[in-house]
Amino acid sequence: MLQIRSLAFNFAFYVSLIVQMILWTPYYFLSPRHRAWLVPKFWARSSLWLQEKIAGTKSEITGQENLPEGSFILAPKHQSFWDAIAFFPYLRDPLYILKRELMWIPFFGWYIAKMKMIPVNRGKRSAALKAVVVATRREMQNDRQLIIYPEGTRRAPGDEPAYKWGIAELYQALNMPVVPVAHVAGLYWPRRKFLRFPGTIKARFLKPIPAGLTREEFMQRLISETEAACDAFLIEAATSANPPPMPPTAARRLKQLGIEVAS
Repeated sequence: MLQIRSLAFNFAFYVSLIVQMILWTPYYFLSPRHRAWLVPKFWARSSLWLQEKIAGTKSEITGQENLPEGSFILAPKHQSFWDAIAFFPYLRDPLYILKRELMWIPFFGWYIAKMKMIPVNRGKRSAALKAVVVATRREMQNDRQLIIYPEGTRRAPGDEPAYKWGIAELYQALNMPVVPVAHVAGLYWPRRKFLRFPGTIKARFLKPIPAGLTREEFMQRLISETEAACDAFLIEAATSANPPPMPPTAARRLKQLGIEVAS
C-alpha cells in the first residue's frame, strides 16, 4: 500500500505541476511580478495538500512570528524536495540563487526568469560569488527575502552537518538578519527515492540571528541552533506512535543522543 500511495502521489504531483504551469500561463506572464507570485505559492500549497491526502503526510510549519519585516535571509536545512517548496509561500517576495542551467529549461526557465531569480555559474566560484553579492544586494533593496541552503546540497536526516561559508559571506555582505529553519523532512520525503512515508513533517522558523556578528560567531550560532532544533524533531519523529523508517544516518545520530532505534 505504501508503494501504491507513493506512486499515486508522485504521479499527481508532476501532473499538477504541468497542468498548473499551462493553465496559469496567461495570468502569470501578464501580471505584475508581485501578483504573479500567487501561482507558484498556490502550486506549493496544493502540492502539500496532495501529499497529505494521497501519501498521508501532513506538513506542520511553526514559528511564523520569527519572520522579520522587510528583507532577510532564510536558511533552511536541505534534505528533500519538500523543503524547496514548503517555505516560500510564507514569504512576501522570495528570492533564490540557483544554477544558471535551470534558466535554460524551456517554459520552466521562463517562469524562473519572471521572478528575477539570481543565476550563478558554479564553474567560476570566486567571480560568481562577487556577482551574486552585487545582484542579491540590488534585489534585496526591494524588500525581498533570500532563501539559501547553508549546506548547499541535500543531506540525509541525522547526517554530519556540512555548512558552507558562502552563507557567512552573504550574511556579512548584505548586513541582514538570518532566520534558520529546522526540520527532518527527509524522513518522510527521502532524497533519491520515490517512497513518501505517512506522518507529520514538522518544521520551525527559528529566532533570527541578528546582523553584525563576525563570520565565526554567525556560523557557530547558525549551526548550533539549527542542529539542536533538528535533533529535537528527529527524536520526536523516532519516538512517535508510528515513526517513519530511520536511515542509517538518523539511527546513528539518535544513538549519539542516547536513543536506540531500528535502522
